[in-house]
Amino acid sequence: MTTVRLCIFQTDYYYEYTECDSAGSRWRVAIPHNLGTCSALPTPTRGTDCSFSCAAGEFLEMSAQQCTTCAAGSYSLGSGVRFDQWDTIPAGFTSLATYMDPGPSVEESQACNSSSWTPQGVYLESSRDECTVSLVYAVHLEQQGSVSFSYQYPDNNIFFEFYVQNEQCQEMAQTDDQKWIKLTTNGEWDTHTVNLKSGTNILYWRTTGILVGGKMVKPSLSSHSPLFSLPFCISITDEGWSQCKERPPCSEKDYFQIHTACDSEGKTKVMYRWVEPRICEENVTGAVALPPTGEREACPPCNPGYYNTDDSTCFPCPPGTHSDGTSGTHCPAGTEPVLGYEYKWWNVLPSNMKTSCFNVVICCCSGWEVAGDHIRSGAGGSDNDYLILNLHVPGFKLPTSLAGMTGTEFGRITFVFETICSADCELYFMMSTTVVESWEGSKERQSYTHIMTRNASVSYTWAFQRTNQAQDVRRYISDVVILYSVSVTNVQDGVASACRACALLSQSSQRPGSCIPCPAGFYIDRDTNRCQECPPNTYLSGHHTYGEDACLPCGPGSKSNKEHSRCYSDCSFSHTENNRTLTFDLSSLSTVASLTIGPSFTSKGTKYLHVFNVSLCGHQGTMAAVCTDNVTDLANKDMGSDSTQFVNSVDSFICQSTIIPADGRGFRMALASQSISLADTFLGEMATGSCQRGRSAVMTIRCNPEKTDRGKLTVPSACPAGTCDGCTFHFLWESGSACPRCTQDDYHQIEGACKGGAQETLSVWNEPKLCIKGISLPAKSSAPCEAIALWLKVGVGGGAFLAVLLVSLTCYFWKKNKRLEYKYSRLVMSANKECELPVADSCALAEGEEPEDDVVYSHKPSLLGKLRAIANKREGDSSESVQLKSSQSERWVWG
Repeated sequence: MTTVRLCIFQTDYYYEYTECDSAGSRWRVAIPHNLGTCSALPTPTRGTDCSFSCAAGEFLEMSAQQCTTCAAGSYSLGSGVRFDQWDTIPAGFTSLATYMDPGPSVEESQACNSSSWTPQGVYLESSRDECTVSLVYAVHLEQQGSVSFSYQYPDNNIFFEFYVQNEQCQEMAQTDDQKWIKLTTNGEWDTHTVNLKSGTNILYWRTTGILVGGKMVKPSLSSHSPLFSLPFCISITDEGWSQCKERPPCSEKDYFQIHTACDSEGKTKVMYRWVEPRICEENVTGAVALPPTGEREACPPCNPGYYNTDDSTCFPCPPGTHSDGTSGTHCPAGTEPVLGYEYKWWNVLPSNMKTSCFNVVICCCSGWEVAGDHIRSGAGGSDNDYLILNLHVPGFKLPTSLAGMTGTEFGRITFVFETICSADCELYFMMSTTVVESWEGSKERQSYTHIMTRNASVSYTWAFQRTNQAQDVRRYISDVVILYSVSVTNVQDGVASACRACALLSQSSQRPGSCIPCPAGFYIDRDTNRCQECPPNTYLSGHHTYGEDACLPCGPGSKSNKEHSRCYSDCSFSHTENNRTLTFDLSSLSTVASLTIGPSFTSKGTKYLHVFNVSLCGHQGTMAAVCTDNVTDLANKDMGSDSTQFVNSVDSFICQSTIIPADGRGFRMALASQSISLADTFLGEMATGSCQRGRSAVMTIRCNPEKTDRGKLTVPSACPAGTCDGCTFHFLWESGSACPRCTQDDYHQIEGACKGGAQETLSVWNEPKLCIKGISLPAKSSAPCEAIALWLKVGVGGGAFLAVLLVSLTCYFWKKNKRLEYKYSRLVMSANKECELPVADSCALAEGEEPEDDVVYSHKPSLLGKLRAIANKREGDSSESVQLKSSQSERWVWG
């Protein structure tokens, strides 16, 4: 049997409003706490209009339907709701990750499945990759309202926007200042507020990484305790965690040491403090107690440029004096103080430095701790905290002797550091919000220098993270970075640690011995301390002007500008090779050339392009190639113009920008980011250094007469990004302008045949023709000539005479030889006959007797022998001798 009782006490029921009707009205109804157990409830009454709301600190008391002040110890947002617990993503919020350039393949559609907004307990953090990650919240407002949220956004490699759509997915009109969120610095939180219209509002927090070819250097975005002022309900909440956890025993990882300030006796002591808030328990078994305070030690000396007072306090030296850390001394005549910061003793943190923790709401008192001869990273709140050390420099002021220089160096910062790590720690060195350099893992003690090329206020930041993995327990408290010294030159309000020579006025001046600035391109003579102009084609080093050795020679093929501040190519040079001088005119290549390479794709599939701007020569050494970062423009809408100019553009001889096209990304324009300089000093035609000394660029200019004067700029086919190692960039510029100017050695002449008493001479270029401009080909010329030249006539006549002479001599000797042959044959025949006188061995012809028989030779002489015989006959007594065949020989033959 069911029991029903009268509900006459307000503790038996509560009030609620019905849904608003089309007229904007609603009813207040009573609802029992236990359904079905109560009767005689108050009758429904007309409620307040749907547009009614209470102010902050008040709530709507339903019985009287009037706004009432909250009780002590509680608070109300009025007609709003607050989200400040992020153990999970609250109901009503949705995290969406989309691929920036979606494709048809399954791999592309799943490229961003692991990207999302991640709850971190007391804040919400976006992904760090190039996927587009959106946090969406929809709400219906009965009247106009607003949304407000707190955030940290330090990385200009992340694109962060907040926008609102209505229920038709139409974007609400917003200015750039409302849509694009400005950067934050030094780990600070900022607040962004946007007014909302009545009706349905869909809120979007969207981040997109634009870093390609590298890695994210900081947590991209954190949104802490966003406060939504939405006039549609009443919400009273208490701050705190959603659950309690048991405290672990204290260990060495839960405390850190500090050095106290120097007392009046110049003593300091080491003290130990618990990491706050202390979450460990020290009065349990196995817990470690806080070590006792150490003994007093002597304080370190003051830093250079400061002097020590009686109470062991360090004060900066007065203007015109310098100090090594003890007492101030005036600079001698002919010198001036060298202003700057030089920190090498760390008893207290300098007034222009501060520390903080990044990405942690509750942190220890400081992110870094002074430790005598060094400053080191502190305990932080967790292992994945970023421990921040910031140094503010108000600006730079060149010394008097350098005031007239037109160079690009205004100052430099140098620091010595060391990292000791057992995990994936990383140290970042940043200038404002731009990362200059980073180091991973353990690094030995080393020095790093960065040169300032603009005179502007700047904040230098060192950020150290022990690990990028969030963990519930602390494991790497012993991983530290140690900073030994920091030095900044030419600081506007700096102190002097030393003096430097300066140029002096002449003795005849009204203020002899006073320091004066040297004109641009002048150095200080060591002997006279007077200004002397640098020799031709030399340039002044940026931080040294004393002595002629400060004028450094320009590289080959380059010359200095009028101010001797830099070397450059005037687009023309000569080269001697094999006793031949080649002269080149590159004036057609002087204007800025651009080269677009790509598209390329990241591991996630994001499409991007590389754009190179090249200023090869001319412009009196001005670096005309400019690369601009328009993402930083959007992110810094509310920042000062000086800061925007400071980080947004790069002026160089060769620079590179990364371009993300606008198509398929939801952006209204293409994004240009990560502008870097590849070449800011013209070294000449020589090899450049390795990546340890910075990036270098090699421009090869090739003569190609078939190309136009401007030609074509390309990169090696094996390295489509222009570099294969990320350090040295190679470019090839084929152009007709790269060919040498034509000279007489580049053509030859051809003589034609003699026709009609005239001979033509034609000039033609040597093939292949590898020259341009210069001299022109001589015009075709003609000269008189004869059909048969005199030398040809003389030659033909002489040849004919020699031929006749040779024939005559041949006939004469032939006839003479025949006669001799006949006589010889007669002698031989006579020798073969029997003689009357038995004692005679041979017979001979009587005087005047003609031979009758044939001549018989004992042997047949050769033609050469015949000629020799004739010659012997002429040289002798004109008698002829022949060899006769002996009769005795015949007898020997015939028996």
